[in-house]
Amino acid sequence: MVFKRQPGPLGVGGPTVDTVLDAGAVRPGGTLSGRVELAGGTDGHDVEQVVLELVARVETAPGEPGAGEPGSGEPGDGAGVVTFGRYPVGGAFRLAAGERRDVPFSVRLPWETPVTELRGRPLGLTLGVRAEPAAGGDGDRSDPAPLRVAPLPAQEAVLEAFEQLGFGLRSAALEHGRIGGTGQRLPFRQEIGLTPSARYAHQLDEIELTFLAVPDALEVVLETDKRGGPSSGGGHDALSRFTVPHTGPAGPQDWDDLVDGWIRESVEHRESYDCHAVFGHESPAPSPPSTPSASSTEL
Repeated sequence: MVFKRQPGPLGVGGPTVDTVLDAGAVRPGGTLSGRVELAGGTDGHDVEQVVLELVARVETAPGEPGAGEPGSGEPGDGAGVVTFGRYPVGGAFRLAAGERRDVPFSVRLPWETPVTELRGRPLGLTLGVRAEPAAGGDGDRSDPAPLRVAPLPAQEAVLEAFEQLGFGLRSAALEHGRIGGTGQRLPFRQEIGLTPSARYAHQLDEIELTFLAVPDALEVVLETDKRGGPSSGGGHDALSRFTVPHTGPAGPQDWDDLVDGWIRESVEHRESYDCHAVFGHESPAPSPPSTPSASSTEL
């Protein structure tokens, strides 16, 4: 899936703008560097401000109005462009006709920025960075430059633990909306679908994993899809939440043991949810986050 080019309002003779990112992937909470390349048209323009935007293609439910722009996410088409970061990076200069000027930038990504690749392999998500120079009250955006985001060490360790426990990667998507009971800040979240190991194949069809990172810790949200469970599952009522420092689990416990405990707790929570659903009781509240103590072990 790619971004659609939007026509700019500056018209014939106006400046052109391109966004160029430094090579390599960036991590959530890390520094994104690059430059905005401006080229004057046939007329000069006063550039009041250059704004950098982070954008993502986000899935929406059928019939739900997308949060995107005209032509990029109509209601019901299943996707829209969402801006999840805006950074003023320059401006207040005159761009003469035919002049070329670079505006360097260095900005910090949100901690909840989705991961676009694992071990260098793309996950099929579309994130981008574009620039908008405001000139005389008007602005023209650059085409988004593809943004590559690698996982944090703790995120990578969690995913590797799932792999060691026999789970496989099924899918990755950006879903519109926030998860209740969490500290989520962005208007969308990343969901990573995992196929169950042989040990859990008779109990689960899938585990959906969401990372919500903050500077000192990683919140992990697991949603279990139980094989043969009631159709009234509904999703969020069966969520389980866990929090771990970026330095990893404490004491002798390793990542595999920690994640295996999360899986068992999530399965038990789902079974309790299904039992309530079958007998018409209220759904149990989402499990409170489990927080291991800090560890000095470096990943």
